[in-house]
Amino acid sequence: MSVYRTFLFAPGNHPRRVEKALSLDADAVILDLEDACPIAEKVATRSVVVAACQRPRRGLAYVRVNAMSTEWGYGDMVAVIQPGVDGVVLPKLETVDEIRAADWLIRNLERERGLAPGAIDVVPIIETAKGLANVRAICAAGTRVKRIAFGAGDFTLDMNITWTRSESELLPYRSECVLASRAGGIEPPIDTVWVDLKDPEGFRKSVEAIKGLGFQGKMCIYPDQVGVANEVLSPTADEVQWSRRVVAAFAEAEKAGSASIQLDGKFIDYPIVYRAERIIRIAERIAAKAR
Repeated sequence: MSVYRTFLFAPGNHPRRVEKALSLDADAVILDLEDACPIAEKVATRSVVVAACQRPRRGLAYVRVNAMSTEWGYGDMVAVIQPGVDGVVLPKLETVDEIRAADWLIRNLERERGLAPGAIDVVPIIETAKGLANVRAICAAGTRVKRIAFGAGDFTLDMNITWTRSESELLPYRSECVLASRAGGIEPPIDTVWVDLKDPEGFRKSVEAIKGLGFQGKMCIYPDQVGVANEVLSPTADEVQWSRRVVAAFAEAEKAGSASIQLDGKFIDYPIVYRAERIIRIAERIAAKAR
């Protein structure tokens, strides 16, 4: 199973930045045809990003297409659903109909191009009021979507919200993405980028905050952010050690007919054990990726 702590953006029309991004330790790289790619270069860049995805690389490679509602969205999709591309990122997704239409299009392109059904992952970005209002239905739509992302830049613009350093104004919207994901039976979401590159401490605090809210990953726009996010969103050695002790001690207790114990003065029952097992699974996936 893949790990999704970090999604690093790179403008698709900048070959050197694309090459560098794909060499870094990001769990996934997003080659951008949308906001980071000038209008005059969008069409020509389609083949460039596909070729980049097909070369040797360290992590997963996604392409952020333009929104399906734009003049480039359909052409982007037709161009990039190709062998070597792990998935597409759909910006400004707003309705269930949009994700179902995208799913239908991708499914047919997979079949035409000899790809396995469901080979192309899709990550919608929720970044408008309408999208957030429909996020529970989007997450529960039963499409190929396994995780969504939250995009604060366009969302705060759409809502006329001031995006502050503390990000306290984002709390209800982030929490709604986590709740909708869980209720819809998909994975925890991926969080928005941090745009102040001169404030690395602010970035770390943002990652720590979203980890506590239940997000599994963070979108990044600068290479130096990748290591920080990978660190914060990975279980620590102490957490893994404690989790293994919890699971082992509880297994022994169950054999003796007990479903609640104390370990180092802390009460342990099934929810604590399940959390410990989750931490161990995450650590094992990260370790497998590093090999």
